[in-house]
Amino acid sequence: MSKILNKLFRALSNPRQALLYLLKLRISRLIPDKAYLKLKYRIIFGKKLNLNNPQTFNEKLQWLKLYDRNPMYTMLTDKYEVRKYVAEVIGEEHLIPLLGVWERFEEIDFDKLPNEFVLKPTHTSGDIFICKDKSKVDLTELRKIVNKWLKREYYWFHREWPYKNIKPRIIAEKYMVDDSGVELKDYKFMCFNGKPKILFVASNRHLEGGVKIDFYDLDWNLLPFERHYKRSGKVMPKPRSFNKMIEIAEKLSQGIPFVRVDLYEVDGHPYFGELTFYPGAGFEEFTPEEWDYIIGSWLQLPSWKSKNKNNYK
Repeated sequence: MSKILNKLFRALSNPRQALLYLLKLRISRLIPDKAYLKLKYRIIFGKKLNLNNPQTFNEKLQWLKLYDRNPMYTMLTDKYEVRKYVAEVIGEEHLIPLLGVWERFEEIDFDKLPNEFVLKPTHTSGDIFICKDKSKVDLTELRKIVNKWLKREYYWFHREWPYKNIKPRIIAEKYMVDDSGVELKDYKFMCFNGKPKILFVASNRHLEGGVKIDFYDLDWNLLPFERHYKRSGKVMPKPRSFNKMIEIAEKLSQGIPFVRVDLYEVDGHPYFGELTFYPGAGFEEFTPEEWDYIIGSWLQLPSWKSKNKNNYK
């Protein structure tokens, strides 16, 4: 109770944070998706969400949440089910080896897992447990973490509807590192109707100082903007499998107005990470802001938008 009260007092000292806190409460589920997204957008960006004629990348992501509801997106968002699609389209050699999948924490046989492994839920975003030494894992504490994951109803946070009907499960994957020997950097390709246009590299994710994000064009030129996170201040080495990564991103993004294809590289070999339909849930600011419009201009909404936009409220 004290933790909840502390969060509430902190929120009340900042009106913007107070409003965002209220949107996290269960009662906010009574608000229809369209009204909820309009309200949250205004709170975060301080301006009206234009759904009739969206111009920015963030606006168009909100539009896609409401009106581009391809049932296939649920399977592609599920961290377990998407593996079947990836194996079919680009080959299972690009999948990080799977160690197991379970519906309950009690089903996990830790004696059979290797000393190093990664746990993550199939139905949320950003949740991960990295084990580098199984003998040091506090299973009681880990049970609390995993059970909290399984109870999360991630759709309600940002109204990213593909998460709504994913079956909550836990998967374990092989622990892997890249050439640095320290971490596994994300290479995240932003793809528009099957064409990667730019990418960003996420580094330092689980290290001191927090995640750093650097945007590049496909010629590996560093781009002059940030999106919510700070840059690393250096040019990352271009991955050896970069051309193969572009080919993979093209194949996995075919027929989709926008999707981000996340890849890793280990010993010069690309591995699949995940598909992300709404990066930052469409609520992360660009600095300078003009890049929100530049990247938004690349995202061509489906031609049927004027006919179907009233189908979802």
